[in-house]
Formats: sequence, C-alpha cells, structure tokens
Amino acid sequence: MKITISLPDLQTTSALGRYLGETARPGEVITLGGSLGAGKTTLTQAIGQGLQVPESCYITSPTFSLLHEYPGRLPLYHLDLYRLSDETEIEDLGLLEYLYGTGLTVIEWPDRLGSLMPEERLHIELNLLGETARLAELTGHGVTWREKLGALRDDRKWRPLINNG
Repeated sequence: MKITISLPDLQTTSALGRYLGETARPGEVITLGGSLGAGKTTLTQAIGQGLQVPESCYITSPTFSLLHEYPGRLPLYHLDLYRLSDETEIEDLGLLEYLYGTGLTVIEWPDRLGSLMPEERLHIELNLLGETARLAELTGHGVTWREKLGALRDDRKWRPLINNG
C-alpha cells in the first residue's frame, strides 16, 4: 500500500513523526529516502518525540558514527548509511542486529542495504517542495505496515493531507 501525504510545514511533519513514534511496535523498521536536506533527521526527531525519547537526548544525524541509540518507550535505533558503499560493510560492522532488535529502527540512505533490506518495513520518501514544505510518499511493505497505513489513511486527522489512497 502506498499513500502520499502533503506536509506543508514543519508542524505537520512533526505531527506525522510523532504519530509514527506513538504507534511503533518492537522490531519495526522505517526507512527514509530523499535528497540531502529533505528532512530525514527532522522526521526522526519527531518519531523520537512519539517514542518518548527524553528531551535531554537530542537526536542528531549519525552520519559519522553510523548509529545512534536513544532510550524511550521503545529504544530508537537511528542508522545513517550514507558513508557506506554496500551491504558487506553493514554486515562487517555488526549493524544487522539493529534491523531485528527490540526497538524501532529508522534508517537513512537505506539503498545501501541491498539484499539486507527487511521485507517488513515502512519506506518514506521525502520530496522537497519548498523551505519547509515536503511531500511524503509512504509505502508499506508487509501485512503490518499495510494495515498501519490503512489506519493512517482512514484517520480523520490525516485525510485532508492525503493525496491518494
């Protein structure tokens, strides 16, 4: 299932992230695509708010460390694979355990996963429309994510922002 949501401002982007964090279950994976500056880390910060990550744990892009882990209602594993060239580096660095952990895993630059891409995941492609406006294409892979996207699509709060069903 795929839906497209208009995110006209930072508040709406934050609301989407908080919703995803509030509804997250252990072991789920969200992959984030989009160009540099598309808002992947900003969305992850809002997901962290929804997971009740303490404000003292400021969520930043793990571009140089590859992985940041944050405590919350569920642990948040935030991976940024930008600097990696392929899936063998992911295996060599031991990052696979975070794809199937007890928390929510959010992965920026997921194309580096190659054949390691989890079958069950939510992929969000962020497209820049303006300084703060984005278009988010959400694609649910697997039964759980298709059901969750159906619930999001049917939610009265989100319906006006959804461009297709």
